[in-house]
Amino acid sequence: MKTLADRLGKRLRDLRGEESQLAFAKKLGISKSSLNRMEIGEQNVSLKTLDTLCRRLKRDIGDLFSD
Repeated sequence: MKTLADRLGKRLRDLRGEESQLAFAKKLGISKSSLNRMEIGEQNVSLKTLDTLCRRLKRDIGDLFSD
């Protein structure tokens, strides 16, 4: 079973598509290194960060963890 961190990472990679990590991170208001760690499931993500991601991506929290 995939962890929540793995599911979030996969979803962020899917949403980023061909866009560079740097450009996508700027769009999200986070650092490139944070995005990289999130995408590989190594970043603990706070509720505040999740809220920011949802607002910037115009997505519901459930959308960030869908398979």
